[in-house]
Amino acid sequence: MLAILKKEINTFFASPIGYLVIGVFLLLNGLFLWIFKGEFNILENGLANLSSFFLLAPWILIFLVPAVTMRSFSDEKKQGTLELLVTKPISHFQIVLGKYFGAFVLIIMALIPTLLYVYTVSQLGNPEGNLDTGSTIGSYFGLLFLIAAYTAIGVFASTLSDNQIVAFIIAVFICFFFYFGFEGISNYNAFDGLFYMENLGMASHYNSMSRGVIDTRDLVYFISISLAFLVFTKFRIQKQ
Repeated sequence: MLAILKKEINTFFASPIGYLVIGVFLLLNGLFLWIFKGEFNILENGLANLSSFFLLAPWILIFLVPAVTMRSFSDEKKQGTLELLVTKPISHFQIVLGKYFGAFVLIIMALIPTLLYVYTVSQLGNPEGNLDTGSTIGSYFGLLFLIAAYTAIGVFASTLSDNQIVAFIIAVFICFFFYFGFEGISNYNAFDGLFYMENLGMASHYNSMSRGVIDTRDLVYFISISLAFLVFTKFRIQKQ
C-alpha cells in the first residue's frame, strides 16, 4: 500500500497536476477572501474570523478533489495497467487505500498553507489575537473529514469510466449531491415531514463541526461515507 501511495504522490508532482491543484486552491481562496469585493471578503465583513473561508472551501473542493482523483483508476484502465496492478501480491483493498491516501495527502498539502490565514486574521483582530480558536479548530477538523469523504467519492467515480473527464463529472455530481442535495430536497414543501433528510447530507455535519463542537455522530457519518465508497471501489476493481 505504501508503495502505491508513494507512486501516486510522485506521479502528481512529476507532472504539473500537483502544483496546479495546490496553486488553484490557494489562488481561488486568496482572491475571494482578500481581493474580490463581496460577502466572502474578510477585510470587508469587519469580523476577525475565518467563517468566509470555511463557507467557501467546500464548494471549491467539490471541483478540486475530483480533479485530483479522476485519474486514479480511469488512467489505469485506459492504459491497460489495472489488470497488472490487481495481480500484485497485495489485496484489492490495499490498492484502493494506496490510491485514496495518495490523493488525500495531496489535498491536505494544499490545505496546510491556509493556516497562514489563521495567523493573519488573528493579527488583524482588535484586540490582537481576538480569534474564536474553538470554532477555527472545529472547522479545520470538519474540512479534513469532508476532504476524506470527497476523496473516497472521487476514487470510486474513477472506476466507473476509463475517461478522466467522465470520471470528473460523475465525482462532482455525487459530491454536490451529498453536500447540498439532501439539504436542498428537505427545503421543498413536499418534504416538510422529512426534516431528517438534511441530516443525511454532508453540509449539516460539516456546519455542526464548524461551530467548534466535535460530535461523535458527525465523525461516524463522515467515516461511514468514506468507508462505504472505498468498499464500493474495491468491488468495482474486483469486477474489472
